[in-house]
Amino acid sequence: MPSPMINPDFAPLLETLGQGASNFFLAAGLYHAHKVSFAAAAALAGLGYEEFHYQLKEHFGHGFVITDETVQEDLRLVEELVGQRP
Repeated sequence: MPSPMINPDFAPLLETLGQGASNFFLAAGLYHAHKVSFAAAAALAGLGYEEFHYQLKEHFGHGFVITDETVQEDLRLVEELVGQRP
């Protein structure tokens, strides 16, 4: 399997963002596209949990992607817990 090639036109822009920028933005893109988990994206970027979260907030304005499914699950859980109150 051949290695994927990054368009060389990206190089000047990525260089201004620091070492590892291409790995970070590729991993962040995969995370935002829901192709990999947060932990997998952080590992692909070569960053720890906190650093990946910080960089997501810095470059995208938020650190986690919260899907509608997650919110719906949380709302169902709250309804269930409220229904169990005496």
